[in-house]
Amino acid sequence: MTRWGILATGHIAGRFAEDLRLVPGAELVAVGSRAAESAERFAARHGAKRAYGSWAELAADDEVDAIYVATPHAAHHEAAMTCLAAGRAVLVEKPFTLDLTDSTELVETARARGVFLMEAMWMRTNPLILRVVELIADGAIGRVTGVQADFGLAGPFAPESRMRARALGGGALLDLGVYPVSLAHLVLGVPQHVRAWAKLGPEGVDENTGIILGYDSGAVATLSCGMTGATPVVASITGTDGRIDLPTPFFRPPSAILHRAGADPETIPADLTGGGYQYEAAEVQRCLTEGLTESPLVPHATTLEVMALLDAVRGEIGVRYR
Repeated sequence: MTRWGILATGHIAGRFAEDLRLVPGAELVAVGSRAAESAERFAARHGAKRAYGSWAELAADDEVDAIYVATPHAAHHEAAMTCLAAGRAVLVEKPFTLDLTDSTELVETARARGVFLMEAMWMRTNPLILRVVELIADGAIGRVTGVQADFGLAGPFAPESRMRARALGGGALLDLGVYPVSLAHLVLGVPQHVRAWAKLGPEGVDENTGIILGYDSGAVATLSCGMTGATPVVASITGTDGRIDLPTPFFRPPSAILHRAGADPETIPADLTGGGYQYEAAEVQRCLTEGLTESPLVPHATTLEVMALLDAVRGEIGVRYR
């Protein structure tokens, strides 16, 4: 049995708690928030035994094995450090932190303490996405030459919204762009060339962003994210011998469509139950059972490489969070 704590009580924390019910051997035992009343309401709603009015109290609970950090991303670093200091295994909602410096500190702290740490990039634990990776590795579409992916929301977001707050890591890139960038990284690895352009809002955060990643292999990833219009939220992975299309939402797709050269399209359905968050929780539990301090599906190196890419894009578009 893995005893879970959830740090924060917002929407995504609730979705994780619901999916945790689907994970064999998982039990939600505690929740922590900076507001005791919020923690108590969340605990009552989701069946947690204990509610704490501080992050430190949750982290100090010796009956908690793993903690899911579900705060807005500007608080990920502080919250995760609190949990690591107490020796708790930590699953940190993506994006991992605001920048590579903070992400590196978390990884180095976890390694020094021998404590499990993983970014909650749930796309990388999704069974259908893993099947797509297998197909590519098996040569189903030949050598990959391109990745296309988008994630845009219609908005508008009010001036007081977290999405518009620069100090909170607002804008499209960290909230939405992390998905297309992570998909490109999953398929093609680290690019040798990064170019980007964005329309910035009055607060200095990106509202509409285009990204091109170039690879010495000749492959190109064309990615976009924004909060000025609802885009299809689809992806295509093209190779010399075919293509794989991922319908909306591409990071948790209902199916994958494999186009092999000279053959009819093949639809590969997703056998998905729940919201999809259960797979990342199950991966944490598998790693803890095996005594691992990082996941082979979402390794520390991947998290740091993606964060470095996001930093490089921010450098191109001129966005600073602090």
